[in-house]
Amino acid sequence: MEAEVQQGQQSPEGQLEKRPPSPPWAGIPLQRGLGHRVRQHVNPLQAQYQQPAPPPHWERVYRRLGQPFHLDIGTGSGRFLLRIAQEQPDWNFLGVEIRQALVERANAWRDELGLDNVHFLFANINVSLRHLFAPGDLSRVTILFPDPWFKKRHHKRRIVQPQLVADLALLLRPGSPVFLQSDIQEVAEEMAARFLEHPQFWDPHQGPLDSNPLGIPTEREWQCLQLDLPIYRYWLERR
Repeated sequence: MEAEVQQGQQSPEGQLEKRPPSPPWAGIPLQRGLGHRVRQHVNPLQAQYQQPAPPPHWERVYRRLGQPFHLDIGTGSGRFLLRIAQEQPDWNFLGVEIRQALVERANAWRDELGLDNVHFLFANINVSLRHLFAPGDLSRVTILFPDPWFKKRHHKRRIVQPQLVADLALLLRPGSPVFLQSDIQEVAEEMAARFLEHPQFWDPHQGPLDSNPLGIPTEREWQCLQLDLPIYRYWLERR
């Protein structure tokens, strides 16, 4: 775990963190519980996760199909995506998550909020990505606080693998951003390095960012900010 920093001080990477006054989803009435425990870690290499998920009927999911498309990979509870969907009604959002119970609850929350520009899909993104979209479909991608899989023998379970990067290079429109975040420096740097190894991606900022340019934290990001823990962020772009 990274060393703590005091509020108003700089983190080891020179990142000045500021705590938001309250969670941005605090005003969203999300009352539905899961009713049971959900495993925090799911091995994406298990046989049950090797079948591509069929794409949804997009015209039934989104009211306005012509809007730019934001893909959030490993969306977790979905609170981040629900909030950004409220703030950016001129975008369509898809959150992909490998834990089915979280997907079902997030879609129920979406229905309760009456949102028609966000959807959640149960899938292993490393298997399903190229079956869900056509080249140029995506305008923005976020990968925020993915499972770090600390043990070296488990690194092959991490989301950002060379094939995922190659698929995103095909599916993203030129100039589209890829936003990466982690509270584990090694994980953030590895994600960024794998994208930058591909000739279609570059780093316009030439290093990590000081703050979240989207302005809406995930739950993990919020927890880190409350504890004054450093967060490592990269904003890359498709050439």
